[in-house]
Amino acid sequence: MLWQWLLGAACAFTLALLTTPAGVSGAVLLLPVQVSILGVPSPAVTPTNLLYNVFSTPGALTRFAREQRLRAPLTGLLVAGTLPGVVAGAIVRVRWLSSPHDFTLVAAGVLLPLGLWLASGSRPAPREQASATRRVRVWVWALAVVVGVVGGIYGIGGGSLLAPILIALGFSVYEVAPATLTATFLTSIAGIATYQVLQLSHGGAIAPEWVLGAFLGAGGFAGSYCGARLQSRLPERSLRRLLGCLACLVAARYIQTAVDERPAKAVVAHHATV
Repeated sequence: MLWQWLLGAACAFTLALLTTPAGVSGAVLLLPVQVSILGVPSPAVTPTNLLYNVFSTPGALTRFAREQRLRAPLTGLLVAGTLPGVVAGAIVRVRWLSSPHDFTLVAAGVLLPLGLWLASGSRPAPREQASATRRVRVWVWALAVVVGVVGGIYGIGGGSLLAPILIALGFSVYEVAPATLTATFLTSIAGIATYQVLQLSHGGAIAPEWVLGAFLGAGGFAGSYCGARLQSRLPERSLRRLLGCLACLVAARYIQTAVDERPAKAVVAHHATV
């Protein structure tokens, strides 16, 4: 058992090191490692991933705070949108939705072309400044609300969706990464609370693997701190391409989930948190 925990910590460290510079926690890519290698049962995978986000992302946030990059306007906009969105999404999930089958294909349809575009090295159009600032802020807040709702419904952190879209809108990776990881951290806390509500409302046990989650979080904390430190040494173009590759990998994961899932099966392992 100990070797599995240590292996999980090593995998979490590696993924966080690679994904943090692009503003993604890496949890969605950690999910198949949990299922296939570590043998985590499907009901426990989702809250364990959320636990990984809560433990790991503070590593990057600590580094970004030391660089005074957390108090940016973009961070406030994303948090102001994702938190009420998560609450609304939880209500929608409990009352009306039972299967996230369609979401995986929609998410893949958004992420795959964005990922290919970013990985090709294409540059986003420069953002308009003074005259359109208010309009841009409204659009970013609305995007954060939508992603927050999706996070509340499907138990995802949202960084893998927010980061490539914001880069495509013209934001710099250097300002996007602290903002999306902050939103992921807070959304994951709300997501864990959401699962507790679902458990009380519908019964059954949806508990995380606490010890494994702690090991994953410890590895992720160290990896995200190192990844955040590494980010300032990487050129913008390399970071955009890295994010593009990650978006393509996440899209492939969502497609695989949609193919493997059948509406008649109550499968929750695909609720990967990013």
